[in-house]
Amino acid sequence: MKKVIGLLAVALLLGACGGNDGNKETDNTKEKLTVGMECNYAPFNWTDPQSNDYNLEIGAGEYCDGYDVQIAKNIADALGRDLVISKMDWDSLEPSLKSGSIDAIIAGMTDTKDRRENADFTTPYYQSKMAMIVLKDGKYANAKTLDDFSGATVQGQLNTMYDSVIDQIPNVKHAQPLETYPYMIAALKSGTVDALTAETPVALGAAAAHPELAVVEFEDGKGFKIDLSDTAVSIAVKKGNTELLNSIQEALDKIDEATRTKLMEDATKRQPAGE
Repeated sequence: MKKVIGLLAVALLLGACGGNDGNKETDNTKEKLTVGMECNYAPFNWTDPQSNDYNLEIGAGEYCDGYDVQIAKNIADALGRDLVISKMDWDSLEPSLKSGSIDAIIAGMTDTKDRRENADFTTPYYQSKMAMIVLKDGKYANAKTLDDFSGATVQGQLNTMYDSVIDQIPNVKHAQPLETYPYMIAALKSGTVDALTAETPVALGAAAAHPELAVVEFEDGKGFKIDLSDTAVSIAVKKGNTELLNSIQEALDKIDEATRTKLMEDATKRQPAGE
């Protein structure tokens, strides 16, 4: 009798489990929004070793957080989709979008003429200025103009505008660009280079995470000559995917400027040391 009761209990338990699996299956069929980013470009995006209230799991015991993640969360929620973050190298983002491996790029990416050949862009979701990252106790800590960096060894990020503008500095020693800011910051701290080009939130985040670093913000008219659109970042979708572009734009329009500013301020404060 005990065996019969035991078997009945097991059967009931398995039946209950089967019902739960059915619910999970329904949840898993919810449409996903797969977003590509480096998870290595703080404060826009970075990798955490542990879960918290802000980040998302990206596999292998890693989690991604940052301003881009929070923007992506807002958009996915508005679209009723499950957000999936795909961590990849910067140079893999556009090919992955073109191939359909990801639905969108939200990675501090600027809308440019060349990129528009393979992608469509939303309006900017963040606008910043250009600055320089230097050693706090170094030769260039009190610089205010590009001329103050004459003769300096300056480094930018590979395949970005932040590398191409370096030649505006008189007598500059244009260092080999690197793929990520953590590598660039290591080069600066080791004395291999004198300064790094960066957009303001990245520079401020680096200084917050590394007390030995400082940010140089240029006097009006004495910094890099760039189009303001060059420091605006937008969301990219596969070219021709008008339906997704319009849906994301509509969701983005609902995030007001005060919210965007607060998300960036919080991300800058939250980013881990070393990023």
